[in-house]
Amino acid sequence: MAKTTIKIDSKNMKMVAHQGLFGLERGNSNQAFTAACNREKYFGIETDVHRTADGKYVCIHDSNTKGVSGVDMDVEASTLEQLQSIQLMDVDGTNDRADIRIPTLQDYIKLCHRYGKVSVLELKTPFEAEHVREIADIIRDMGHLDMTIFISFHRQDLVYLREYLPDQPAQFLTGAWNDDVKAFVKEYGLDIDICYPPLTKEMFDDIKAAGKKINIWTVDDKDLGEKYAGWGADYLTTNILE
Repeated sequence: MAKTTIKIDSKNMKMVAHQGLFGLERGNSNQAFTAACNREKYFGIETDVHRTADGKYVCIHDSNTKGVSGVDMDVEASTLEQLQSIQLMDVDGTNDRADIRIPTLQDYIKLCHRYGKVSVLELKTPFEAEHVREIADIIRDMGHLDMTIFISFHRQDLVYLREYLPDQPAQFLTGAWNDDVKAFVKEYGLDIDICYPPLTKEMFDDIKAAGKKINIWTVDDKDLGEKYAGWGADYLTTNILE
């Protein structure tokens, strides 16, 4: 039987496809992005961006390619040509599809723009200020900046973004909600992108009371997804729920 997505009642919650439709295709591939883009339910497509040794930007989760290809190559220490010479493994672990390669930031933005999807772009590493600006400029030049939400665990990346783009939608990736996180997101006008464990209803209500939008990651269980929709979550990031 063909594998497919798991349908949920998402109410008004916006669905974000994690690394594209990672439940069906190799995450962070053009195939995964296209699979998600072709499904109306997805509001946004999430990916991770790294900078190569020759100053290009690519979409890959880890800083090394071994986990997705079996080839041990450091992303930041390699050129775009070297990285795109690698054939990535399919989601079933096989390595027989020559079409699955590491995409560029431009590949990802072009697909999101073509299909009218919001780009949920994770600044995956600690970047220099000039690199954050360069990423933003690439997206602006492609006409998609007004449909991009930046996310990051790295506070300085978000500070650089906010200094360059004071009003750009952005979310702080976190596993906690405490006074330190509250102060940071308040100072820089950021929303919250929080891991569902250890998220509680009390934490959720306090985040909403602070006036912050909430993106919950990464939820693949139907009952959990519908619970968070019932709570009134703004976004849900998922590999397979639709």
